[in-house]
Order: sequence, then C-alpha cells, then structure tokens
Amino acid sequence: MGTGVRDPQRTRRRILDAAKAEFARHGLGGARVDRIAAAAGANKRMLYYYFGGKDDLFLAVLEEAYRDIRSAEHALDLEHADPRAALRRLVDFSWRYLLQHPQLQSLLASENLDHGRNLARSRHVRELHSPLVAMLRDILQRGERMGLFRSGIDPVQLYISIAAEGYFYLSNCHTLSRIFGRDLMAPRALAARARHVRAFVLNATRR
Repeated sequence: MGTGVRDPQRTRRRILDAAKAEFARHGLGGARVDRIAAAAGANKRMLYYYFGGKDDLFLAVLEEAYRDIRSAEHALDLEHADPRAALRRLVDFSWRYLLQHPQLQSLLASENLDHGRNLARSRHVRELHSPLVAMLRDILQRGERMGLFRSGIDPVQLYISIAAEGYFYLSNCHTLSRIFGRDLMAPRALAARARHVRAFVLNATRR
C-alpha cells in the first residue's frame, strides 16, 4: 500500500508545497508535473488523483495562497482597533507579507500573464475576499464618523492601492534599482519604503 493511500493529507500537503515552489519558479507554462511529483515524493498518478490536471493544481495553489493571506489579515483583529491604528496595521502587514512571501508575487505574475483564466474557475476566491472588503469598509466608516477619514473612499480601490504600493516595488526591484542607481532591497531602503507607504496611505485617507 502506497504512502498516499496510508496518509492522504500528508501526501496532498507535499504535492501542494512542491507545486507552489515549481509554479513560483517556472510559472504555469514552464512548470512540469514530473518535477512536482518527484519533489513531493509521489507518482504522477497520485497527483492527478488528488488535483486533476496541471491547471487544477495551479488553481489549488493560488486558492491556498489567498486563503493564507486572508487568514493572516483576519488574525490582526482590526475590527476592534482605532480606525487609524487599524489602517496603519493593515498597511504594515501587507508590506511585510509581500516581502516575506516572494513566491506569492511570482504566482500572481503568472496568473496575470494568463489573464486570470484559472481564478475565473474558482468557486472560493470571491468568498475569501468578501470579509476583507467588509472589514476595510467598517474601518473607513468608523473613521469617517470620528472625523478621521474623508468620506467616499471605496474600500476595494483603497486595498488595491495598498497592495500595489508594495507589489510594484518588490516585483520591479531589480529594474528600478538599475534605473535609479540604488539597491532598493537593502535594509535601509526597505525601511524607507515601509515608512513611505504608511504615510502615503494615511495621508490619502485623512479628512
């Protein structure tokens, strides 16, 4: 009896971890099922049994990546914090999370090259993001009532801006470092960027 039969959850976990590394390194187009199976210590038949084809496996990796970041955001408990402190905490978290999870940047870049085709098949991705939008809307409304934030801020637009401030910087750090003659991944540069993003978002929302 194979290992996958004896311990299906462990086998599934190994396949997902191997797939995440493979897709992050090579993208969906360049990833190979053979390499994923070998890295996971599983045979291809087991991989197809648990996930279906390569596209289905890529979608499972994407959904888990989104689930992980949404879960980490939820753990911040922003609903009970002062609105400006909550927004500052979310901005800082979003920056650190992207910095600490470079594979996420690669996965998103691959899916955008494919025009979001795989996420369009997801039955879970929208429901994963609904609580995030509701949480940010609540923060903005509380801040508006307290006279801290200006009115009419779209929570979706705000979140996209927060994510973009970190994502663009980190995903383009090599070209930007060459263009401006700075090492944008040096510790001092990263700390300066964190301060800039925080001030930029908080000033943009201020009443």
